[in-house]
Order: sequence, then structure tokens, then C-alpha cells
Amino acid sequence: QVQLVESGGGLVQPGDSLKLSCAASGRILSNYIMAWFRQAPGKEREFLAAISRRGGATNYEDSVKGRFTISRDNAKNTVWLQMNSLKPEDTAVYYCAASITVVITTNGPSYTYWGQGTQVTVSS
Repeated sequence: QVQLVESGGGLVQPGDSLKLSCAASGRILSNYIMAWFRQAPGKEREFLAAISRRGGATNYEDSVKGRFTISRDNAKNTVWLQMNSLKPEDTAVYYCAASITVVITTNGPSYTYWGQGTQVTVSS
């Protein structure tokens, strides 16, 4: 079992930055591919970014490429999502997820463990 707890969400203005954190417990984080997803009201869950077990490889959804950065520190059992140049369409609940797969996957069902989510609202 892996327990994931997100934090760092909030209300920001367009163009602002926000850094989300995902604290993991229960198992060694380095065993898992880690990813961030989001879900806006009335929309399906959307893959945002993923990072390999040791952090050497990343994958981003096109709409956030260049604005969002995923990183991890296995010694701290923490994964982050740095979000810059936020837009109103980035408003959603953001979820951290862990997958036991060997390579990075963007497929939500491949992620076994999920956090409870943190709300990000971008509005002027």
C-alpha cells in the first residue's frame, strides 16, 4: 500500500505560479512511476505529467508542456508539480498517482494508488 497526500493547491490569478506537493508513505517511493492528473468539473480525468522511478525521464501532456514541471526526491518521498503561467482552464482538482509499471505511462488505470486531490482555481 502507498498513501499519497497532495498539498499546495489554492486560488491564484492568471499568470501566477503554484507548486503542488505529493507526500508518499507506506512503501519505497523509488519503486513507482509517479504522475499528476487533474479533473475539472464535468470533464474526464486528464493526464498531465509523469516521472520515471529515479527521475531521469519525464513525460508531459501537450497543453502543459513548457509550463509545468514534475520532479521527485525519493529520499524525501515527495513528488512536486511546479505550475507556471497558470490559466483559468487549469482550474481543476489535481491528483498525484503511483504506478508499479516499469516505464512511464499516461494511462490512468495503470496507476494503482491515488491521493485525495487538491483544488487549484485560477481566476481573476
